[in-house]
Amino acid sequence: QVQLVESGGGLVQAGGSLRLSCAASGSINGIRAMGWYRQAPGKQRELVAVILTFGSTTYADNVKGRFTISRDDAHKTVYLQMNSLKPEDTAVYYCKFTDFRHNDYWGQGTQVTVSS
Repeated sequence: QVQLVESGGGLVQAGGSLRLSCAASGSINGIRAMGWYRQAPGKQRELVAVILTFGSTTYADNVKGRFTISRDDAHKTVYLQMNSLKPEDTAVYYCKFTDFRHNDYWGQGTQVTVSS
């Protein structure tokens, strides 16, 4: 059974930084995409960033230049470095892995709160 565990969330002041991690355990091979999503209260879950097998990345417009996604396939881990955080970045952040069979695996979420 595959399990994704996020860490690194917390409370930070505006302008600060956080680094999120998401590690997979269990039998998962051939991870095609690793991504981060977030959901703020009363809003739909939205894509933050995704990184594909060969390192190509996509970012939401509102995080470009501030967030950086990276992956470590040997450890089945994805990271999200978040700099210059803003109060509007406050949300629960979820990681998602997609394998080459198009199976999706989600983490349980980690809270990020940015105070003004």
